[in-house]
Amino acid sequence: MTDNKTTHFGYKTVPVQEKAARVADVFHSVAAKYDLMNDLMSGGIHRLWKRFTIEMSGVRPGQRILDIAGGTGDLAARFARLVGPDGEVVLADINDSMLKIGRDKLMDHGVASNVRYAQADAQHLPFGDNTFDCITIAFGLRNVTDKDLALRSMLRVLKPGGRLLVLEFSKPTSNLLGKAYDFYSFNLLPRMGKLVANDAESYQYLAESIRMHPDQPTLKGMMQEAGFTNCEYHNMTGGIVALHRGFKP
Repeated sequence: MTDNKTTHFGYKTVPVQEKAARVADVFHSVAAKYDLMNDLMSGGIHRLWKRFTIEMSGVRPGQRILDIAGGTGDLAARFARLVGPDGEVVLADINDSMLKIGRDKLMDHGVASNVRYAQADAQHLPFGDNTFDCITIAFGLRNVTDKDLALRSMLRVLKPGGRLLVLEFSKPTSNLLGKAYDFYSFNLLPRMGKLVANDAESYQYLAESIRMHPDQPTLKGMMQEAGFTNCEYHNMTGGIVALHRGFKP
């Protein structure tokens, strides 16, 4: 019976049916301070990680792009300019608080005419087969309950020859960096969350969720198992973040 299935929520074990609501609570809580905390947590380096993702996407004018877990719209805004008036970008997020902030931010920046918004679950994408030229998911896959199901859903809605890019926290390539990163994540990050966002608990979960996420070779294997080809990954900042890319045959 599926009622007995469990999954992880950070380091906790919870019933599968509870995880989505718990993750939703986290992002409802952090949405208002999300951009500010991203800059503080990464020292602004997240902008370079996202820029590299854009460069690796190969997006061209007129294409259709899906940005899953698009949050406050950083990638969507850049894609909207690249695809131009003949293209389309769909900013999708399962969390309506994040989606509203993303929509408001893009409208404030004058990026709205070729962007539409969808509250969508990555595991069950509400789009037709062979719809998008490129799909991105940045710092969102680790929060998905069934990652294999989500990857298959992404493959389905990609056009043949289309590409998936997964930007996510990963496993540092050196033990020394890993120890420093652990100290930062479990000592400084929750304190920063408490000070800036008045929410240490959500940032404790975010740190734990990073450690529970598959490492680079494992995620590459999961993408291949889902049906993606020519899969590869690029480590950034010593493997703290990795960009995985794969193509639909």
